[in-house]
Formats: sequence, structure tokens, C-alpha cells
Amino acid sequence: MLWHLRGTSRPPLVAGIAHGLVGTVGLAALLLALRGPPRGVAAGAGSFGAVSAVLFAGAVLTGIVMLALRRNGAVMAIHAGIAITAYVLLLAWSSLG
Repeated sequence: MLWHLRGTSRPPLVAGIAHGLVGTVGLAALLLALRGPPRGVAAGAGSFGAVSAVLFAGAVLTGIVMLALRRNGAVMAIHAGIAITAYVLLLAWSSLG
């Protein structure tokens, strides 16, 4: 990435903070969308939206932990796994509406 070209081993702090802000705004948008009409109930995916929101909140929390610890690979892997799972559930939920 670009930070490697500058000779540093990790991205700048502002990139992580921007990533966190975008994720938090996305979570807020999802919570607003969950207040709308139910979707995916006929296909058995009615709870995917709520589960996705809970998982995204967990990803935000692990992101905050990762920011506090700065460079903890295990927390980063957990953060990514939670976020990817939440995103897949969100795609399934939104595609059935």
C-alpha cells in the first residue's frame, strides 16, 4: 500500500479512524433500515438483518480494541471475521427484500 512506499510498516492512524467512522455510519444506516418493513421472512432470513447489526456492533468494538492495542494480529483477524460474516448476512437479508 501507499504507506509502504513511505517506509512505514502500518497505515496512518487517520486511515483507521476514517475506516471506523465509515463503519459506524454504516451501522447507524442499517439500524434505520431495520425499522422499515420486514423482509426475508418468507425465505427464513427475517432475522439476518438484526443479527448483522449485532455482528457489526461487535466489529466496531473489536476495532476499538485493535486501535487501543495497535498491531494485535489476533484482534485484527477476529475483527475481520466478524465484519465479513455481518456483511454476508446483510447482503442475504437485503437481497430478499
